[in-house]
Amino acid sequence: MGRLLNIVNQLHRRTARDYVGRMCDEKVHCSVVARRFDRDYWDGDRRYGYGGYKYDGRWAVVARQLVETYSLPDDAHILDVGCGRGFLLYEFTKLLPRCTVAGFDVSEYGIATAKDEVRDQLFSHRAQDKYPFADKTFDLVISLNTLHNLPPQEVVAALKEMERVGKNKYLVVESFKDAEELFNLQCWALTCESFFRPATWSWMYELAEYTGDYEYIYFEAPAEPMAKSA
Repeated sequence: MGRLLNIVNQLHRRTARDYVGRMCDEKVHCSVVARRFDRDYWDGDRRYGYGGYKYDGRWAVVARQLVETYSLPDDAHILDVGCGRGFLLYEFTKLLPRCTVAGFDVSEYGIATAKDEVRDQLFSHRAQDKYPFADKTFDLVISLNTLHNLPPQEVVAALKEMERVGKNKYLVVESFKDAEELFNLQCWALTCESFFRPATWSWMYELAEYTGDYEYIYFEAPAEPMAKSA
């Protein structure tokens, strides 16, 4: 198990969330719709997910920090597990013009509507299935806000694949530290399957022999709104 980092939280904490409002808004129905990961999840009503997930450059700061953290060379190979529309991968290509990026996502709609500049490098695939790459192909494998959408046994499978194909690994998952944060997470999350404290996530990393870095996002009191986040 690697280091606990603090990179994505700078974006996560800028979004205001009405936890109880979401729980009271036909939450079961909204969760069923969100789990299709189709147009409704990405570009439909906010109650089903992002409410319109458009490129706005917010991921540039995250890409920059990851390049610095892992001292990525200009020709780095980078894989994004659960890449969505490829916005973060696109930021890597701007910072590292000679890099090779690849990404996959369970959402065929997300891939079909991905950023034009990287769409050809993306494909539909499940995070828990064997990745079509050789061992240690990538200088960095990332997975942001994806693995908690899997049940525990499939989380382990995904972690093992990230470990296998990556020289460096970094992931972000939802978690909670106390009862209030667990309540907020349960209210807000539409697609989460694995609700774990950090100690349990650490146990999962050890079970999978995952040696990469990790970060947790918590659902604390809402901050001033800036970006949309599912």
